[in-house]
Amino acid sequence: MTCAHLAATPLDAKPVPEVRECVDCVALGHRDWVHLRLCLECGHVGCCDSSPGRHASAHYKEIKHPVVRSIEPNERWRWCFVDEEVVG
Repeated sequence: MTCAHLAATPLDAKPVPEVRECVDCVALGHRDWVHLRLCLECGHVGCCDSSPGRHASAHYKEIKHPVVRSIEPNERWRWCFVDEEVVG
C-alpha cells in the first residue's frame, strides 16, 4: 500500500450503521442504489458509482473526505478517491 490516506484510516474507523441505506437517495425518495460505501472520516453512507445517484463519489467531491469502505456483506476493502487505490 502506497496511499497515505489508506494507511492512516483503518477499516474500522467508523462503525457500520445498523440501517444500511444511502442517506442521499432516501432524502430524494429513491431506493435504487446498487452497493453502499461508508465514509471513514464522518460516517456518511452513500451509494456506489454503479448506482444512479453516485452519492459516495459526490460526497468526496463536495466534502473531500478521501477514504470509503464497502459495507456490503462479506466485503472488507477500502478505497481512496485521491490516489484511486484500493486495499483489502
